[in-house]
Amino acid sequence: MLTERFAALTTPHLADACMRVGVPVRCAPAELVALVPGSRLFGRALPARHVGSVDVFLEAIQSAAPGDVLVADNGGRRDESCVGDLVAQEAASAGLAGIVIWGLHRDTVDISAIGIPLFSTGSIPTGPLSVGPRPAGALESARVGELTITGGDWVAGDEDGVLFLPADRVDDLLSVAEGIRDTERRQADLIREGGSSLREQVNFAGFLQARIGHPELTFREHLRTVGGEIEV
Repeated sequence: MLTERFAALTTPHLADACMRVGVPVRCAPAELVALVPGSRLFGRALPARHVGSVDVFLEAIQSAAPGDVLVADNGGRRDESCVGDLVAQEAASAGLAGIVIWGLHRDTVDISAIGIPLFSTGSIPTGPLSVGPRPAGALESARVGELTITGGDWVAGDEDGVLFLPADRVDDLLSVAEGIRDTERRQADLIREGGSSLREQVNFAGFLQARIGHPELTFREHLRTVGGEIEV
């Protein structure tokens, strides 16, 4: 399964895979972090735009498939939360893989005990401060920073942050990421075991020499000739 394959990868592996195959790298803003350090999630995006009432989240969960990730858009607001323990418990009970909030959560202790992975920009005691009219397409897309996320995206989250991937490329990206991971591990093993420094593995001396005659040569171009994975 795709989720099992991600368990042996990281979001940096997938970000490098995106660059390798020419897929735009779409990372959530760095302030969006896991409630519980070490949390991981991976699943199809389930977008919902919040305007003050949790009914939009309940409706999204009503149509969710197990393993989906609720992507809650509260406009990045810093004056209120939009997800608390009841929504978190409902999502967990429905089999969702996690929750990503472009905004704040509350009920930190209770959500931590529930155990569902949750990424947000922080917490605040207050819930929604007002209720507005639901916008058209509230269950079709969600904004996370400058990104627009739809049901055609997958969500990957770990210690390095949250990354969004096009659903029709997920399998290919996982395969490329696995190759990058394996190469990096071989390189790290050689360094750790004293068999070969990273500079030796990538023939860095050769790169410096070649650059004398070809100042336009980039390190990335050089790496293509030696199979290194420092840069993609």
